Amino acid sequence: MVHIERTVKLQGHIIQERWFDQLERVMKLHQGSYTVLEFHVGKEEKDLSSLTLLIHLPQQEWDPLLEQLRHPQLELTVVEEAIQLQRCTKDQTAPRDFYSTTNHPTEVYWEGQWIPVSYQRMDASIVIRDGKAICTKLRDLRAGDLVVCGEHGIRIHPPQQEDRHDHFAFMTTEVSSERYVERQVRHLAETMLEIQQRQGRIIFVAGPVVVHTGGVQPMVELIEKGYVQGFLSGNALAVHDIEHALYGTSLGVHLESGELAPSGHKHHMMAINEINHAGSIVEAVQKGVLQSGIMHALVQYQIPFSLAGSIRDDGPLPDTEMDLIQAQAQYATIIEGCEIVIMLSSMLHAIGTGNMLPSTVKTICVDINPAVVAKLADRGSAQAEGLVTDVGLFLTLLNQYCRPIIST
Repeated sequence: MVHIERTVKLQGHIIQERWFDQLERVMKLHQGSYTVLEFHVGKEEKDLSSLTLLIHLPQQEWDPLLEQLRHPQLELTVVEEAIQLQRCTKDQTAPRDFYSTTNHPTEVYWEGQWIPVSYQRMDASIVIRDGKAICTKLRDLRAGDLVVCGEHGIRIHPPQQEDRHDHFAFMTTEVSSERYVERQVRHLAETMLEIQQRQGRIIFVAGPVVVHTGGVQPMVELIEKGYVQGFLSGNALAVHDIEHALYGTSLGVHLESGELAPSGHKHHMMAINEINHAGSIVEAVQKGVLQSGIMHALVQYQIPFSLAGSIRDDGPLPDTEMDLIQAQAQYATIIEGCEIVIMLSSMLHAIGTGNMLPSTVKTICVDINPAVVAKLADRGSAQAEGLVTDVGLFLTLLNQYCRPIIST
């Protein structure tokens, strides 16, 4: 049996994360042993610790051991061990041992240096192309691509746990009081202003509940003030927003009075039909058919938007992308380079967008149902912070605190 030795470095809150318990368990499982070469413990609770180990074990046990030693909150590096590369032999198909990415910033050791992986996202492969490391979905792989395989020469930089007194230390395990919500919304508005003052990008992901709960006008005003640089949703929000703009109803109900309009059950279909007559949402705005609402504001202020279709969509609107591969590509383009994503009561589109985001992007999930907030984090978007409240009230408060941006 061939044995090997490898040097591994670890950085982070090693003791706090109880990583040594994990180390002992994994070593026993894979018949390995280790020697501590260097260990520096942070003096204060917020300080990071660093550890260097020399690991000795059977060669065939190395890859599974390394995979099990990785921890989402710690940075683990195999010292100066180059990545292993294999070529794809078939389109849309990676070598069987391909490395599957996390959403944390990642580097790979190649040709004597660490190079950052671009377009970081979870559940992708890493392709080396023209001297660059690129996150690449399986469906985008082509025969001949050089794909990173195994666990060698890869280091991940998970974001450190934020101070629980930070602006985004939202409570996700219990329903917050409205007083608490107001304080958090105020802090969020301050952060959004800071992002906009340095010309950063803020993206909203929204479900039709925005319309149903009276959030149209505050959402429109946030667009007008310059706090929205991209808007992601599905067919339903656009349909009901346009229904509200044309007929004053949402799902046939007058939002102001709560009364069902005569023949209101067909208003959403009438709205779709009017847009079909115009040709598209953009053309409806240009022709004066659509004169208010979220979609009108997005077109008027030239904010990029994408409507991703689903099997349940009525119509759908001509602007709705029913090819989900294309819809994902549109979403990915719009969120590129954003600093914060605010998700408003849309589990499907929130999780879909979250899967595309690197963990460095602040992600705020707002929903009256705490299970939605928890599920987003459970699906891998550990950076997501939750605010449990009514979306209409949230947008109203946020708009009040987001003062108009003054150009300098």
